[in-house]
Amino acid sequence: MKVRLQVLILSIVTLFVVAQTFLMYALAYPLKYQDMIISASLRFEVEAPLIAAVINSESSFDKTAVSNKGAVGLMQLMPSTAQAIAGQLEKSEYDLFDPKTNIEFGSFYLSKLLKSFSNFEAAICAYNAGPSRVRAWLNDENYSSDGETLFHIPYPETQKYLENVLKNLKFYQNRFN
Repeated sequence: MKVRLQVLILSIVTLFVVAQTFLMYALAYPLKYQDMIISASLRFEVEAPLIAAVINSESSFDKTAVSNKGAVGLMQLMPSTAQAIAGQLEKSEYDLFDPKTNIEFGSFYLSKLLKSFSNFEAAICAYNAGPSRVRAWLNDENYSSDGETLFHIPYPETQKYLENVLKNLKFYQNRFN
């Protein structure tokens, strides 16, 4: 009887720990709008886990997010950037709070950055700090020795952003595979 009770208690504790761990990961790594992410991934040739990692880093999947600098929606697009993207995608009207539109525009922009920069990490930094700023860093010996790779990121926010995207990316690679 004593052994059965111990096994039952151990089973309940294990179940509780597993459930708590699952809940913790579900909160830290949500995955909404999966169909939209996959569609944008295929259309713009950006890995779906990367799109999800950027969304999580930018807005934690909050479609109503607005930054203190004015970036909007899931992928935190600046209105001026969105306007340029809309022109390239030939869209005269758009709503950045619409998840489909925001994921489409953000994935298009991410695709352009990945093609524009030869280094993956530099492209991710450019999504956060802007491509002009990252190009300036790449041309500065204080931040890059080869003009392609950043050995130092002068903005702590961008350094933390890069680390967050890379951490999220590892998790979402497992979720999508």
